[in-house]
Amino acid sequence: MSRARSTEPRRPDFRAVRAKLPEPLGAAVDGFERHLAAERGLSVHTVRGYVGDVVSLLDHLSGASGRETLAELDISVLREWLSAQHAQGASRSTMARRTAAARTFTAWALRAELLPNDPGPRLAVPSKPRKLPAVLRTDQASAAMQASAAGAEQGDPVALRDHAVLELLYATGVRIAELCGLDVDDVDRERRVIRVIGKGDRERVVPFGLPADEALGRWVTAGRPKLVRADSGAALFLGVRGGRLDPRTARRSVHDAVGTVSGAPNVGPHGMRHSAATHLLEGGADLRSVQELLGHATLATTQLYTHVTVERLKAIHDRTHPRS
Repeated sequence: MSRARSTEPRRPDFRAVRAKLPEPLGAAVDGFERHLAAERGLSVHTVRGYVGDVVSLLDHLSGASGRETLAELDISVLREWLSAQHAQGASRSTMARRTAAARTFTAWALRAELLPNDPGPRLAVPSKPRKLPAVLRTDQASAAMQASAAGAEQGDPVALRDHAVLELLYATGVRIAELCGLDVDDVDRERRVIRVIGKGDRERVVPFGLPADEALGRWVTAGRPKLVRADSGAALFLGVRGGRLDPRTARRSVHDAVGTVSGAPNVGPHGMRHSAATHLLEGGADLRSVQELLGHATLATTQLYTHVTVERLKAIHDRTHPRS
C-alpha cells in the first residue's frame, strides 16, 4: 500500500545551512544544541528538529538584511520568518513546532546574555489540530496477535522475535524506540515487568501479562540464541545479523501482522501504543495510572485517549440503542 507523501517542501540539510551562517550566529546554534542535549536531556530527534528550526530562523535573520548578530533578532524578524514558512506551505502542526522551537531558543539566548530581551513570548503559538489516533478494536488486536503467533509456531527465530515484539508493544504501550532499546537485564519475568528509559532519560517500570511473558520466553530460549553473535551485547531484541533490532524493522513487522486482520486500520507501533492506552481506559484504568505506564510528562497528553473512548461509546450507542 502506497503512503501519501507530504506536500510540504523539503528543507535543505540544516548542517549545510549552519556552515554558511556568520560565526556569531553559528556559535549561538552550537550553544543551543549543547543546552538541549546536555542540560535538558532531550532525545536526538527532538534536538535535531529544534536545531534545524533555529538554523532556518537565523538563516532568515542573516539573509533578510545582512544582520550578523543575535542582538538584532526581534519580534518582527520572528514574524517575518514564520510568514515565509507559511507561504512555503508549512502545515499548522509544523508551524506550531517551529514557533515552539523559536520561543525555546530566544528564552535560552536571553539567559545566555545573547539577547537584550526575549521576543518569544510575544509570538503567538498556532493551535495544532488534535486528531483522534487510529486504534484497533480489542478483537482486531487479538486477531493480530493470533496471526503473529501462528507465524511463530514453526520456530523461525525472526517470527518468534516479531511475535514477542508485537505482544510486548500491546501489553505495555511502550514506544518502539524504548522497546528496541531494551536489554536482557531490563526484563524481570518473575515479576513480569520491564524497566524502560523514556524521553528525557526518565526511567519507569511497566508491567506485562502472561501472553507477552510466554512470547518473550519462547524468543529468549528458542529464538534469540539462533541470532546472537559475539558482538550482540545485551540487547533483548536482535536483527538477523545479530545487532540490536532496528526500529524500522520492528515497524514493518507490526504493520505486517496488523495487515492480516480484515478491516483493521493501518497502524504501526504507535498505533499499538494508542490501542493499549485506549483499551486500558475502556477496561476501567484511571487516567493517572495510564499516564505513568505510557511515560507521559503531563496528564494533558494522556487525556487525548479519553476522547477516543468517548467516540467508541458514541459509536456503540448509535449502533445498538433503539432510540439513538
